[in-house]
Amino acid sequence: MIVVTGGAGFIGSNLVAALAERGVTNVAVADRFRDGEKWQNLAKREVAALVAPEDTLAFLDQHAAEVEVVFHLGAVSATTERDVDKIVANNVALTLDLWRWCAWRGARLIYASSAATYGDGSAGFDDDGTPEGLARLRPLNAYGWSKHLVDRRIARAIAEGDQAPPQWAGLKFFNVYGPNERHKGDMMSVVAKLYPQLAAGEPARLFRSHRDGFEDGGQLRDFIFVEDCVAVMLWLLDHPEVNGLFNVGTGKARSFRDLALATFAALGREPRIEYFDMPEHLQGKYQYFTEAKTERLRAAGFDRPFTELEDGVRRYVRDFLARPDPYR
Repeated sequence: MIVVTGGAGFIGSNLVAALAERGVTNVAVADRFRDGEKWQNLAKREVAALVAPEDTLAFLDQHAAEVEVVFHLGAVSATTERDVDKIVANNVALTLDLWRWCAWRGARLIYASSAATYGDGSAGFDDDGTPEGLARLRPLNAYGWSKHLVDRRIARAIAEGDQAPPQWAGLKFFNVYGPNERHKGDMMSVVAKLYPQLAAGEPARLFRSHRDGFEDGGQLRDFIFVEDCVAVMLWLLDHPEVNGLFNVGTGKARSFRDLALATFAALGREPRIEYFDMPEHLQGKYQYFTEAKTERLRAAGFDRPFTELEDGVRRYVRDFLARPDPYR
């Protein structure tokens, strides 16, 4: 059995879809649906069980003999979340509990970290997984800090020779876009936010820059298509000998203006961009540049090329956003 926490969410549901396309049906999903449309992310897929997040450990105990791999993708992922106790309970405590469970039961663990751990980028974007390398990073928000704390605790456990899962990997996802993210609301990718505006003939609206050296709309991010993230996870599934903390980004920073232009092109429309001031509460916590160093992932053996921004946006718009059924 494969267990996917956050399996009805954005990246998780794309992983469940990819596993189904491989013919894997013994997949259990731990997630919370509430009263929205998130269930549609899984509507096309067969799953073996649906588990409430708070019941995850009990479910694992009940099925310990069957569980081979846990993909832990569930989290409070809003970078603007202010309830830090909620973040700690969901992002820190549960992840470390799963680490201990997988180590004890001999199950493999692949968990989601985040590029938010790098903060403003002043310490670089090197996925150095040693305690010393991680100690240099300073996240800008509680979400990033929670992911960073887990990375540091796991790095310490490995450095001190504590019991570990037979395979473990932490994945620092950069700016992911693609199908099945509608439930994320304000945390959706910029492509998903721009599409309805541009389809209605409106201009793209992007943040002005509030930092020297960056033009309006010139803030740079490492945008990665969700299918590439899934490809990395499936590769790890196929290579149980690979362990470590890895960046999951393209290694090529692009501007938000580039992203907007790619969305206009996918719609066949002439570009028209307007700029507005960034909210004050974001100005001191906003990443102006992210770019994954991918050497460690490549050295471990992952050799698939990443999707170019224009190609990924075109596929996202034409194959999903522009269709009556936008779900994968």
